[in-house]
Amino acid sequence: MSLKTKTTESFIIDLSEVEGNGEFKCPKCGTKISPDDQTEEIYTILKPVMKGENLEEIVLQCNRCMSRIQLIGFGCSKN
Repeated sequence: MSLKTKTTESFIIDLSEVEGNGEFKCPKCGTKISPDDQTEEIYTILKPVMKGENLEEIVLQCNRCMSRIQLIGFGCSKN
């Protein structure tokens, strides 16, 4: 009997380079991840990282492929 271990892939997305309202696709499976979705059906927020009172990054997990995605660039987002 052999056991297969599944490694979690990790990605970094700079939101300052994302067009529009911050919506992007999972780099591994292509699932649409939207900041407007608050149901946690598509993704789960694992860890918000604060620097003082400012949001510096968020680590989330795609619930479809289980990839971890680190979102950076909150202070430089386009309006």
